[in-house]
Amino acid sequence: MIRDAIVVGDGVVGLNVALALQRRGVIVTLLAPDAPWRGASWGNAGHIAVEQVEPLASRATIRSVPKRLFSLGGALALPPRAVAAWLPFSLRMLRASAPERFSRGKAALAAMLATAVPAWRDVLDDVGAAHLLRVDGHFVVWETPESAARGRAAWMATDTGTATVRDATADELARLATLTSAPIAGAVRFEGSGQITDTSALGHVLDDVFMTRGGMRVYGRAVGITTGGRGAQVEIENTATYDADVVVVAAGAASAPLIAPLGLRAPLIAERGYHIEGDPGDWPDDMPPVVFEDRSMIVTRFAKRLRAASIVEFARVDTPADPRKWARLRTHVAALGLGLREPVEPWIGARPTLPDYLPAIGRRGAIAYAFGHQHLGLTLSATSGEALAAMLHGETPAFDLGPFDLARFG
Repeated sequence: MIRDAIVVGDGVVGLNVALALQRRGVIVTLLAPDAPWRGASWGNAGHIAVEQVEPLASRATIRSVPKRLFSLGGALALPPRAVAAWLPFSLRMLRASAPERFSRGKAALAAMLATAVPAWRDVLDDVGAAHLLRVDGHFVVWETPESAARGRAAWMATDTGTATVRDATADELARLATLTSAPIAGAVRFEGSGQITDTSALGHVLDDVFMTRGGMRVYGRAVGITTGGRGAQVEIENTATYDADVVVVAAGAASAPLIAPLGLRAPLIAERGYHIEGDPGDWPDDMPPVVFEDRSMIVTRFAKRLRAASIVEFARVDTPADPRKWARLRTHVAALGLGLREPVEPWIGARPTLPDYLPAIGRRGAIAYAFGHQHLGLTLSATSGEALAAMLHGETPAFDLGPFDLARFG
């Protein structure tokens, strides 16, 4: 029986874990630094990406690296100053992309993704915020006939799980053409994927409900976790130690050092993303996310902002931001003639990524964990929280958690 729990991390995964535990009568304390809403949970494209059933740890991804490099105009950055971080990770990713491991990972990820939208509907119905989820798909567009032919063929041949993909209609193409001054040579529309319409509002709603239901917050940085006595203890930097029946580590890219002393190995890297956002201008508020695939950029309209997001930068969490990445985004926005109005604000955040591109969800005694969701943190957070809480209470989760246990890394 779990009476109380400490959740380390207040991103979208941590909040969903906390709420799922509360629904089972657990007294929950959230532990996090006093700077919420700045991480990858809130700076992403808002896309519920159920179509991404193929892990990025694949031979196809590795073959595509040269043409994706930032130095050659692409969105993949391997900063020389961070080589000590990304080179070992890249070698692990290469091993994880072996066909048999990729096949197992795809099956596990597809099963998990199939539960993502139902889980979000359940959570948002529970907190009275169903309006924050819109399941009306997204567009992928191309600017040249050649890239349109290649891109369309690739997506039509790809397993997209519970999502479907079709050619954009004439009316849809005409509407997309009003968004940009660049030519649109082709487009497809996905159906079954979705969007959180306002990530900031989502964070505040989840946090407000958590507090209303008796949740507690402790502001500080966890520096150590131990087990013993009635459960586990968390040491907070320069303050105190808190204990509970269970401690859940959901601290994103900062999770690995917290669990390493417990014998849990998590070879995380900070896969950093950049965005710029500003006033949406005339961009329709009901337009689904639009991926400009030639530029590896996704543009999403939120309640009062328009956000252009891109870049995969393998580095350490504390590596200084690279202003060239924001400049590249501004160049793309200008070239497309998008209605992104000043003042335009930059952002950088770290996606917590493991070499096989599967999240880490599991338990070792009084320690549980949920992190490493890479590009799918927002997508998978609701189902991750529910699955972990179910496991901790001896219930059967909606998908098999075995493939996500950290035992896979030894």
